[in-house]
Amino acid sequence: MKKEKRYFGRLLMILALIFFYLPIVFMMVISFNSSKSLTSFTGFSLKWYQAMLKNHSMMESLYVTILVAVLATIISTVIGTMTAIGLSQSTKRVRRYVSVVNDFPLMNPDIVTAIGLMLLFITLNITKGFGTLLLAHIAFCIPYVILSVLPRVRALDPNLADAAMDLGATPFRAILQVIVPEIMPGIVSGSLIAFTMSIDDFIISYFVTGGGVKNLSIMVYTMSKRVNPSVNAISTVFVLLITIILILVNVVPAIRSKHVKATTELKKKKKWPVFVVAGLIVAVIIGSVAGLKSNSTAKFGGQTLHIYMPSEYIDEDTVAEFEDTTGAKVIMDNFDSNEQMYIKVANGEKYDLLIPSDYMIQRLISENMLQKLDQKALKKTFNTINPLILHQSYDQDNAYSIPYFWGSVGIVYDKRKVTLDELDREGFAIFKDTKFKGQVYVYDSERDSFMMALKSLGYSMNTTNEAELQQAYNWWVEVMKTMDTEIVTDEIIDNMAQARKALGLVYSGDAASILSTNKNMGFYMPKEGTNIWTDAMVIPKNASNVPLATEFMKYILSKKVAILNSEYVGYTSPVKAVEDQLAKTTFKGNAAYTPRLGYAKDEVFGYNDKSRKIIADLWSRVKVAASNA
Repeated sequence: MKKEKRYFGRLLMILALIFFYLPIVFMMVISFNSSKSLTSFTGFSLKWYQAMLKNHSMMESLYVTILVAVLATIISTVIGTMTAIGLSQSTKRVRRYVSVVNDFPLMNPDIVTAIGLMLLFITLNITKGFGTLLLAHIAFCIPYVILSVLPRVRALDPNLADAAMDLGATPFRAILQVIVPEIMPGIVSGSLIAFTMSIDDFIISYFVTGGGVKNLSIMVYTMSKRVNPSVNAISTVFVLLITIILILVNVVPAIRSKHVKATTELKKKKKWPVFVVAGLIVAVIIGSVAGLKSNSTAKFGGQTLHIYMPSEYIDEDTVAEFEDTTGAKVIMDNFDSNEQMYIKVANGEKYDLLIPSDYMIQRLISENMLQKLDQKALKKTFNTINPLILHQSYDQDNAYSIPYFWGSVGIVYDKRKVTLDELDREGFAIFKDTKFKGQVYVYDSERDSFMMALKSLGYSMNTTNEAELQQAYNWWVEVMKTMDTEIVTDEIIDNMAQARKALGLVYSGDAASILSTNKNMGFYMPKEGTNIWTDAMVIPKNASNVPLATEFMKYILSKKVAILNSEYVGYTSPVKAVEDQLAKTTFKGNAAYTPRLGYAKDEVFGYNDKSRKIIADLWSRVKVAASNA
């Protein structure tokens, strides 16, 4: 019976270890994958580690993460230890009050703490960046240190400090040489917890940082919205780094204690392993960051360009080259939606360059939030743009915007399960065909989802007619009730590349990536018409560096750079020569890379606040219906 219990206990332990560590092992293995797939291993390669090392933003996020964690750990450990020692000499009422205050942030939801700190910095008019990120990390690390050190302080003989001072020690010396060595296990434990919490934090960091300063968790969040295996590479490097630190902190002192006689000097070194490691890490970080200084002798040397754009929407190598060429520093912030971008810009946050979508550009123009482009400086660049995507309804004279990427919305389908005849016959209504029940993905975009319903019903996707919008809503409710449809976001790219379902509504650039990965997938644009969209570069009214923003526009749309950027992202370049070249080379035979133009039933989204609010409300009700189906 005892043996059975022992075996059962070991089995549970093994299962627990597998549960905790298998995802990490899988991530490390897939980081050496030769393809972009995040789920299927196709061959060994170091290409994603090379891409990671070339990516300035990723490496800087790693530096910021470690630097903030080390500094926050050291500062919070000192403050937390001093507080714990001070509490031991305080009255019972003070100790009780401080304990309650200390426990509150530990139990408080991170989102509440994050918003509170963000509002505090805004109220005090403190510019968000590295300083606010560090202050926030110190603030939430201190309670953990106090919680770890306080029990050790309470266990001490209360007369220990008095005895040291009776023997001639000053109060400071008594604390440093008598109290601290006795409570060192608690200090080390608290510092390790503080370091771990700082490394791990995302929510608080996301709300309190700014100015392009990102830690690793924020970087991974922005990069995971599209298929980017470099995320696995940098995560693997970080896991290995943490493992090395843990070995240095725990294993090395244990080995040394077995083979080296304890001397006073050695004891002191053993008692401070965390801070020795921390000092080495800080030195490496400072040296690495020092090597990232820009070329101050170039034309724009020492200047800064603030860009606000969708995440994973640019080849980082091109950004690094722009910095090297101009001597400028590019600070890039990312938004999840045009609406999120609008809120920040409307509230006065300063950026030099924005990359929103067509309908949002129309809104920004109508609300006088943009300034006109330097047409003379951009004349040659405009001459390279495909004329069919210029002079659209959102900016008819292209006075405020120049295209960045363009594309369409269509259907990716498994050619082994869906025929072209079925698509021609049904169009978007194929998403209602019960033959494909449980085999359908829909992208979680209220605008494009209602676009396909309206087009299927024969209406304009820019309709403001409430009766037509209600019919589109009923169309979707029927789909949710009968089709077992799965509403997803960017995970659709990898899922459709693995042919996990028969049909999916996707953007053309994502479809191009899917078709490049899996030759069994096809792309179809329904005859009812679809959304032909353009994302364009614009300069906000309060931009600080217009000449540098204009220089970036010319640079990113130069032929060489536009090729690299379009190959990396997968969306269609607005530069006509680049589009034609890639259609014959990198994306040869890829039906998704070059969307159709000039088709009468295709449309461009316009901005209408009334219909936007109605569609947003109806789509949220559709998703509720989907969850209840």
